Amino acid sequence: MPLDPSQKQEIIKQFQTAEGDTGSPEVQIALLTKRIDRLTEHLKTHGHDNHSRRGLLSMIAKRRRLINFLEKVDKKRATGIIKKTDLKN
Repeated sequence: MPLDPSQKQEIIKQFQTAEGDTGSPEVQIALLTKRIDRLTEHLKTHGHDNHSRRGLLSMIAKRRRLINFLEKVDKKRATGIIKKTDLKN
């Protein structure tokens, strides 16, 4: 389920580190978090949708890898994005 372009732009503006930033780990983590939340809601009503479940697990793993990378590069930025997106660490 892709995000609505207006929602995506809003998330990018909220989490970008510089003007025009769309690919920083913070933005990628925030976008993945939003997609994961939407897909989780979908799976609550469609429990047998195994293809979507596999995609969800893939997105969760990618988000975890991005957070691990950010922790290696800058621990402060990693804890900031975790708090902003209400993730557990």
